Amino acid sequence: MVIKPSSAIRNNYRQVADYCMETGEPVFLTNNGEGELVVMSIRAWQENRQQTKTEEALLEIEANKRAGIARYVDASEVLSNMREIIEQAEGGRHNE
Repeated sequence: MVIKPSSAIRNNYRQVADYCMETGEPVFLTNNGEGELVVMSIRAWQENRQQTKTEEALLEIEANKRAGIARYVDASEVLSNMREIIEQAEGGRHNE
């Protein structure tokens, strides 16, 4: 984890941007010693958002299953539904 003062973005933008793009890691910016912002590459943000959407969809399936709303006949049906959710989520990533 990289933590820098907020002045780093103003004084060393290119260095901060290059670090984010090359490593895929965020840079945490502080103001007066307190955390204030996170800077990350667009690609890293999109990948993070995609992972979150996929996890949310899978958690919804699990919650529905536990509530008795969704019942699956066998493992192949579960796998098929998971693939469909992942494909839908991946297709929506470019719409952010």
